[in-house]
Amino acid sequence: MGNPNAKQRLPRQGTLTISIVRFVKSHVSVFILLVIMGVSVLVGYGIYDRLKKELKIVDGDSEVIVSTMGDDIETALNQLGVLVESYDYVSAPLSTKLTNDVIQEVFIKRAVPVTITIDGKTTEVMTYYDTVGETIKNNGIVLGPLDRIEGLDLDDPIQMGMNIKIVRVREEVLTETEKIPYAIEEIPNEKMNKGEKRVIQAGVEGTMEKYYKLTYEDGRIVSREFLSEKVIEEPVTEIVEYGTVPNFVTSRGELVRYKKVIEMRATAYTSSYEDTGKNPGDPDFGICYTGLKAREGIIAVDPNVIPLYTKVYVEVIGNEPDYGFAIAGDIGSAVKGNTIDVYLDTREAVRKWGVKKVRVYILNEQDDDRWKKTDYTK
Repeated sequence: MGNPNAKQRLPRQGTLTISIVRFVKSHVSVFILLVIMGVSVLVGYGIYDRLKKELKIVDGDSEVIVSTMGDDIETALNQLGVLVESYDYVSAPLSTKLTNDVIQEVFIKRAVPVTITIDGKTTEVMTYYDTVGETIKNNGIVLGPLDRIEGLDLDDPIQMGMNIKIVRVREEVLTETEKIPYAIEEIPNEKMNKGEKRVIQAGVEGTMEKYYKLTYEDGRIVSREFLSEKVIEEPVTEIVEYGTVPNFVTSRGELVRYKKVIEMRATAYTSSYEDTGKNPGDPDFGICYTGLKAREGIIAVDPNVIPLYTKVYVEVIGNEPDYGFAIAGDIGSAVKGNTIDVYLDTREAVRKWGVKKVRVYILNEQDDDRWKKTDYTK
């Protein structure tokens, strides 16, 4: 009969074997899975390594090199969370394709806000340019040759919040026309009465142009500078003759022109014996010293004061009628110095005359027609 213990051990050995087999089978599956996973990782890494691109990003003062699976710059930046605004500067178009051959570079310059004031309008703009001049130009602003920027130069660096005020400057030449007054030249005329004038050449104003430089800033005149002047038409001098002959209008309305006036004492006389010591019938009765016939209009004078044959006008000072026009045709023993004796026709007229103060005007026209019409010899 066999060993009963032996029968009991056989089953235990079989059970162990079965357990080992089961253990091995279960771990082989895990191992295979691990192997497959490792191979997959290796394969995936290899694929990633072959497909990855390296991108160098310079963003302001920061610089970083990153790996990306993106096909272009825009995708890569989005994947990396790098936000780029439309007004920022990017060194290459966002659609630029990436390659894994080289490390590609992209430079980002962030725009800053500035205000630009021009032509009366203020606008806020974003700019990534370095200088004031570049910012102005790239905002479509064309500066005139005289325009200026208040407090800034074109080469000044841009700063955040900067206010760029552009002053429009222009210049123009203004022409103003002015009249040139004409001169007046006065020439004495010894044949014209004093107080009379006569234009013998009319004056004409000249014309002058004056040139000024006007400077405008934003449409407002800020300076006016004289440049030069030019005579377009010379003025014509007016020539005027003026009279030098003294004159006056008598109480009878006659114009008397004279050379000299003397204030004198005037008495009167007739041809009577009382005045001349001659009677009618005497050869020299009624005949003056000069041979002129005695009559009204003849006066006796001191030849040292008024030469004989001098034509005069005797004006009575006061409200009495003048003696009038006369000729120095006689002398008298009592007629000395500034004294005259006027001839009157009657003794009554002589008594009435008495002694008067007179002005004796030595006439300018000694050969005047008035004297030719009177014959004092008769």
